[in-house]
Amino acid sequence: MSKQSFRVCFCFKRIFKLRATEPPQDVRNLFNQYSENGTMTLEHLHRFLINFQGEEYATKDDAQAIFHTVKHLNIFQRRGLHLEAFFRFLLGDLNTALPPSPTVHHDMNAPLSHYYLFTGHNSYLTGNQLSSNSSVEPIIDALKGNVRVIELDLWANDKKDDIDVRHGGTATSPVKLIKCLQAIKEYAFHSSEYPVVITFEDHLTRNLQEKVAKMVTEIFGNMLFRPESEYLSEFPSPESLKKRIIISTKPPKEYLDTESSSKGREGKKKMKDSAEEHTRMKERHGSRDKIETEGSMNEAELEEEDIHQDEDLQNAVPDYRRLIAIHAGKLKGGLDSWLSIDPYKVRRLSLSEQELENAVRTHGTEIVRFTQRNLLRIYPKGTRINSSNYNPFVGWMHGAQMVAFNMQGLGKHLNIMQGLFRANGGCGYVKKPDFLLEIGENNEIFDPSESLPVIKVLKVKVYMGEGWHLDFHHTHFDLYSPPDFYVRVGIAGAPADTKTMETRPIEDDWTPSWNDSFEFPLTVPELAILRVEVREYDTSGKSEFAGQTCLPIAELRSGIRSVPLHSRKGEKYKSVRLLMRFNLEETRDSD
Repeated sequence: MSKQSFRVCFCFKRIFKLRATEPPQDVRNLFNQYSENGTMTLEHLHRFLINFQGEEYATKDDAQAIFHTVKHLNIFQRRGLHLEAFFRFLLGDLNTALPPSPTVHHDMNAPLSHYYLFTGHNSYLTGNQLSSNSSVEPIIDALKGNVRVIELDLWANDKKDDIDVRHGGTATSPVKLIKCLQAIKEYAFHSSEYPVVITFEDHLTRNLQEKVAKMVTEIFGNMLFRPESEYLSEFPSPESLKKRIIISTKPPKEYLDTESSSKGREGKKKMKDSAEEHTRMKERHGSRDKIETEGSMNEAELEEEDIHQDEDLQNAVPDYRRLIAIHAGKLKGGLDSWLSIDPYKVRRLSLSEQELENAVRTHGTEIVRFTQRNLLRIYPKGTRINSSNYNPFVGWMHGAQMVAFNMQGLGKHLNIMQGLFRANGGCGYVKKPDFLLEIGENNEIFDPSESLPVIKVLKVKVYMGEGWHLDFHHTHFDLYSPPDFYVRVGIAGAPADTKTMETRPIEDDWTPSWNDSFEFPLTVPELAILRVEVREYDTSGKSEFAGQTCLPIAELRSGIRSVPLHSRKGEKYKSVRLLMRFNLEETRDSD
């Protein structure tokens, strides 16, 4: 047993013994139940996996694989596992809360509108929305993390002869479009073979649109999805679009310059430029929803966009227009028009988080109906200049497929987003719950505002944790003693399901044991995310982060499981993990 010393002053040290990790009493009881004479044989382990862990399809080969994983330890016996080896298996990588070898298991043959897509916002930015650098590195990181929707803002460079990607109206530095496209081509299918959507925010002249069309075609070649007709009557499936690149944008509106229309529109363009500058000045003072022009123009600008949308589409460069597989934009009018459904065309609509929050108060079921066939993208309001994020469940509960997040914006909301997309093999596509896709006999649609009954209860027990002394310096949490860890356990989901509880803190212990139990009633278990966060208690009231994870409850494995923890960024620690027990029970009133 090793020791650690903490210097209190120049002449005094505090010595603490590093306590060995010991199996909780529940683990000891289970071992006694599923073993004989202190040994758990292959048959015993196989029975444990089926009867207690709920792995009904577990085979003896699976049990044998577990034996192999502990053979290198001195605690393994030829005839089987003894208590310590069984305990190490429970804490190991073959016994994680989510399947250790994740596979795509959702039906991937439905239209794209039936899925949530892992979506980025301003995917090129390295930091804040006003002054950070633009780079291909955030795009590469996002694709490696299975983000499937990349957003690029296209602007003319200073010489007006090439295309930059940057955040318009800010001090962010540019990056060349060609570099972004080349990075997407190289890394698009690094971690997932399902399609990548590139959303263009287009601020280009006609000649630069021609250049974009040529650039995109040459770089992506046969990877590019080109629909046979200009408009799709239904979106294709993710399965049919494997390893394809999809372009989505709305018809150009701001700098479209054609010989036939430039004179007639010159006066209106001057008025519009003035309005845009006024809008940007207001946004810089935190009073507008989005710094870009998408979805956040004032009413005069929006009306002008609607008036000229059809004209713009006709004037757009033919080759550029043919790149657009998913058409985006708002129809003329208010919410009723925006959410109108064309039986012959599908499209993408973008709303800011603020617009969505306002819309769901009066048009909740209409939004759900719209998203059954069409795509809805939600983006952060412009006041989030520090690249923070927002509650994704408002969008998800209303069927929004593209809830766009700042991937550099650390915090609980990004962790929740990462948690949802750990489902379905981590491929970046998660099938929406059936209740968001169903239409009743009387044409009724799910109403997110209605109170729902509790249909399941998640029971959680937090046993113990280990690994911090291996992944952190011994004075990282406290200069004078070992840490005082406690665990926050909660549900992120529908408003009625959201709840957070805590264990008690365990003082001066790198391998704390809590043995605390919690229950969480769930009305929408299909979308619920289990949040687990370890904090280091401080008497000053400022606790310190010590690891987190977010797990989709729909894929949570029952029984006693190892729960590896991650950093704020979502990067898994090498050694830090908890031992927990999960049991998802149906209520008597559920069907």
